[in-house]
Amino acid sequence: MAANEDQEMELEALRSIYEGDLCFRELSPVSFQYRIGESGDPKAFLIEVSWPETYPQTAPVISMDAFFNNTISSAIKQSILDKLMVEVEANLGTAMTYTLFEYAKDNKEVFMENQPVNTVTSVSNSIATGTPDAPASKKKDKKEQLSKTQKRKLADKTDKKGELPRGWNWVDVIKHVSIFKLPFILMLKRFARNSMKRCSFGIRIYIFLKCLVWSTRVRL
Repeated sequence: MAANEDQEMELEALRSIYEGDLCFRELSPVSFQYRIGESGDPKAFLIEVSWPETYPQTAPVISMDAFFNNTISSAIKQSILDKLMVEVEANLGTAMTYTLFEYAKDNKEVFMENQPVNTVTSVSNSIATGTPDAPASKKKDKKEQLSKTQKRKLADKTDKKGELPRGWNWVDVIKHVSIFKLPFILMLKRFARNSMKRCSFGIRIYIFLKCLVWSTRVRL
């Protein structure tokens, strides 16, 4: 709680003036911080003002030891404090916290003109670390190249609709056994002749017809 009536009145005035101001922070009823400059401004700094019991008849304690000021050189900090103390001496005996904060705001560029700007580069989460995937180039399977003769034979086998009949590429068994036609027929005739000698006339006719059927199938 403020130590005296003057401090209580000034406390109420500060709360009213800086209500909703994100730069202002009340640490306690006798201690206050104010950020000079927007968040992210490389030349922004923070001032802390604390009231002793005898304030405003005696000077307030002004500090720049907050972590927020870590990047500011000691020389710049001391220079700012010296300038603020000149303003304190000019306003001693009156409520001056608001005056000090506004004075710092008005002279921010002058206070920080010799402070080097620290450029901080951060990697955004939206930037992918990996390289974008390149479309995979798929090698097309080489189709079997047909000769002109093979193409002509294939065309001859297609029907009117341009479709190949079922089993067009089956192995022609009959063509493969064509070299065995004659020996097989002779063997059938010999078997039929021998069988007929030992069989009745009806059986002979049946065997003859069977051999005839088989020989016809083989010829095809």
